[in-house]
Amino acid sequence: MKLGSPFRPRLLSALLISIFLGSAPATPAQERGELRIATSYKLMTLDPQYANLNENTSLLSHIYERLVYQDENLELKPGLATSWRPLSDTQWAFKLRDKVRFHDGSAFDADDVVYTIERIRDFLKPPSGGFRSYVSGIKSVSAPDPLTVLIETDGAVPNLPLFFSSIFVMNRPAEGFETTEDLNAGHPPNGTGPYRFESWSSGESLRLARNDDYWGGKPAWSKVTFRVIENPAARVAALSTGEVDVADAIPARDVASLKERGARVASVGAARVNFVQFDVARDTLPGVTDKSGEPIANPFKNPLVRRALTLATDRGILVDKILAGYGTAAAQVFPNGLPGTSAKLLPEAPNYDEAKMLLAKAGFPDGFNLVLAGPAGRYPGDAESLQAVAQSWARIGVNAQPAAAPFSVFNTKRAAGDYGVWYGGTSGEAVDIILHTLLASPDPERGTGALNFGKYRNEAFDAMLARAESIAVGPERNAALAQATELVMADQPIIPLYHFHHIVGYGSRIGSYVLHPRGWTTAMQTLPAME
Repeated sequence: MKLGSPFRPRLLSALLISIFLGSAPATPAQERGELRIATSYKLMTLDPQYANLNENTSLLSHIYERLVYQDENLELKPGLATSWRPLSDTQWAFKLRDKVRFHDGSAFDADDVVYTIERIRDFLKPPSGGFRSYVSGIKSVSAPDPLTVLIETDGAVPNLPLFFSSIFVMNRPAEGFETTEDLNAGHPPNGTGPYRFESWSSGESLRLARNDDYWGGKPAWSKVTFRVIENPAARVAALSTGEVDVADAIPARDVASLKERGARVASVGAARVNFVQFDVARDTLPGVTDKSGEPIANPFKNPLVRRALTLATDRGILVDKILAGYGTAAAQVFPNGLPGTSAKLLPEAPNYDEAKMLLAKAGFPDGFNLVLAGPAGRYPGDAESLQAVAQSWARIGVNAQPAAAPFSVFNTKRAAGDYGVWYGGTSGEAVDIILHTLLASPDPERGTGALNFGKYRNEAFDAMLARAESIAVGPERNAALAQATELVMADQPIIPLYHFHHIVGYGSRIGSYVLHPRGWTTAMQTLPAME
């Protein structure tokens, strides 16, 4: 198995920051016309605060910006905020960047930050995966002057600046709150970013124009068009024929052929995890039966069953064969070495004999049947991963029927409880963000468990995670997060499979493409070729 590092040389960090913050304006020799990008990301909404999904985060980052930026080493850098500091355990002050303007010409100031926080906290009613958990601990927010924001929290929130690295700042309207429906119906998105909105056709395209007045310098491309091409083979074909300049989410199996046809490829380890998740709450589950097809009691409530299926999962096949080495076998939510990960958690080789013994001990000596659901075309190797996991589990008598569906269908059915066990993936700004969202007990008041569709609950883990989150960013916090991770992974509420590598291909008009481990696809990462 290829052990891929999520880090790149620090030489690129300054470059990446300058690209994302717009401080590397184009020279006349670099300046180009339209940039054409084939993306797997299907923009769901023009509301930048509605759903915390990579397709929205990536594409809307051209139009909107955050107070804080997270660089490729997941370290925090100034964005619309130039600095921040705690005034006490429950108070923070953020200083804002001066002379920034929205696309409609209005000045950016602290009142827009107040509006942004209040809109997310008090107005929006988003689906799972929204941004409310980032601001739910904010008691009050005020603007003592145009370039200062004061925030008071209900308790200590030492990670508050990290939360703001995910939140896009919106312009305060004359009155009330803008609705998601209004934004989607034609109210032009009004951000401070390097590109202005031109048009959007849901599921088809997003068109942008350069913001010549951008505070960070004139962007390199005068126009940017994103074409939504969900089929990986079609994206590869579009790049190969020159229909597009950049194509994201390139399958590892196509890298060699793309290079043979003159395209170049960039890759980086992803700050994310793909996993199998169990429904551990309901008494019976759809698609889970005995060998004769009769419904049975939920087997995933038993940790022995979860452990058996973990031992029967061959991550080596997934990484080496399906991902062609462009991935890292997983034993926790982030690749080893990132802040908050545990050096003690390492991927295990499959042990089918022990897995069979555990199944028998749990009362399933002959195994059982199940439907293993997952998206198709959402993640590299997703449909193939379903097949590979099913084949591994068959060796211990668990007959899994793979059921791959387009992500929109899969996501809707998963949220509706139509599945008993499924393959999924998630990314986040830090280890604690994923633990908080994916594995903490679901609690709308605390904003935890938004992606815990399996309804897993572990009070000891919740307490350890809460303690870790109360510690200031640094080695002590990282150690506490590692310990919490060790505890929860021992219970196997999910089976971490792999951390795939983001792979992007680009053609002759592109000089270089700088990848970020969060997996964003943006024009700002795309540097024109020199003439």
